[in-house]
Amino acid sequence: MTGSSGKRLYVALIHHPVIDKNGETIASAVTNLDLHDIARVCRTYGVEGYYVITPLKDQMLLVKRILDHWLNGVGRTYNPNRQQALELVRVKATAAEMISEIAEVEGRRPKTVATTARRHAGSLSYRRLRDMLVDPAPIVLAFGTAWGLSDTFMADADFILDPLTGAGTYNHLSVRSAVSIILDRVLGKKFKR
Repeated sequence: MTGSSGKRLYVALIHHPVIDKNGETIASAVTNLDLHDIARVCRTYGVEGYYVITPLKDQMLLVKRILDHWLNGVGRTYNPNRQQALELVRVKATAAEMISEIAEVEGRRPKTVATTARRHAGSLSYRRLRDMLVDPAPIVLAFGTAWGLSDTFMADADFILDPLTGAGTYNHLSVRSAVSIILDRVLGKKFKR
């Protein structure tokens, strides 16, 4: 992998198992914007790798076609910065495949930190997650698409991160925005006011 933060942090964009607005478990569609924008923020903050998890063959092919354009095709010379970001992307059918690959690369199984817009008792604070990154143990920060990660995924995670909260009661950020804010809170340089 090619991150540069010195932290063993990976980002996973989960398309299955996630829930729809009725709470049913589904597989959601991959979006071009999520691929590009999340890869760019991952590269900016030195994330080790960015995994897209989808069991749908047509969606895997779509991701591979997009990546091929930017990594091997005309896009590589047209926009080298985009190519550098998209080099971080890996596509896997399941989170278990991702965990296995990271464990092989890192020499030990990563801890999984699930993100959510809902409050959970005993959730992990951003400060504690930053403290955990001092240890060389790998961590996967998992983000759900659609209406969020399924209950089964959440139950299997090692930790659940505190939700982002805004100024009011509205709390339905795009996953691209959530990834950007959370990576800045966890890996960003602190500034003085």
